[in-house]
Amino acid sequence: MTALALPTPIVTTDWLADHIGQAGLMVIDASTYLASAGRNARAEYVSGHIVGSVFADLDWLSDERSALPHTFPSVAQFSERMGQLGVSSDDAVVVYDGSGQNFSAPRLWFMLRAFGHDRVAVLDGGLRKWVADGRVLEVGDPAIEAARFDARLDLTRLRDVDALLAMQGDPSAQVADARSPGRFEAAEPEPRPGVRGGHIPGSRNVHYARLVRDDGTLRSADELRAIMTQAGLDPTRPIVTTCGSGVTACAIVLALDAIGAPPAAVYDGSWTEWGGRSDTPVETGVAR
Repeated sequence: MTALALPTPIVTTDWLADHIGQAGLMVIDASTYLASAGRNARAEYVSGHIVGSVFADLDWLSDERSALPHTFPSVAQFSERMGQLGVSSDDAVVVYDGSGQNFSAPRLWFMLRAFGHDRVAVLDGGLRKWVADGRVLEVGDPAIEAARFDARLDLTRLRDVDALLAMQGDPSAQVADARSPGRFEAAEPEPRPGVRGGHIPGSRNVHYARLVRDDGTLRSADELRAIMTQAGLDPTRPIVTTCGSGVTACAIVLALDAIGAPPAAVYDGSWTEWGGRSDTPVETGVAR
């Protein structure tokens, strides 16, 4: 069977509508939300999702032994659980979420990429655009046939706290923080107790919500480059991304990939780790 040609890193709702149900294509709802949003991603999936899609709980796909949220699991865990979702190593995968802002779909897109699965794309505009375009939804839980997924982790796509500490004082280092300006500047409280406000010294703020248009689709390449440049970043050089727990950091990685930038890395512990420690330096206020 000829492998399905998958545009990456983004596919349109038109492309998905033309290919949905085709052999070798898996569609995954990777919605998740902050507790403050008051939304139940799993319940929303059951009440209406793209036909044939399966639901991936990002907590279930993360390292359950870690005290930090959403950190990368082992190769064995990721392989097993992607297989339980019915995803095989040969499948083309389209990931979406219901945020209308690329809140969490890019996280699973990035995880698949980091675990060696390049044939993955994010649905441009997600579920909101799909519905706005008049596309069909289905309800309930689909039957899933388990598959074999063989992951291999590219450690160059991840950074830990020691790597970020080593970057302090390096004028060539670039760190992009996807949290809201209020959280970045410590003008808003952090959603997790015991975590300080502010940002990693020297990091730049690129709020994930700025990367999409009003309809949730990714901005043009020129607009994305301008956003990076205005934030004080050079998208032609390597960038490490961070956020609250490593989820929305991947929206920056997606945007960088879309403009042909060098592969970005994600600080896996992100602000929950950095701001939750007492031995890490913190800046407040606007980036300087």
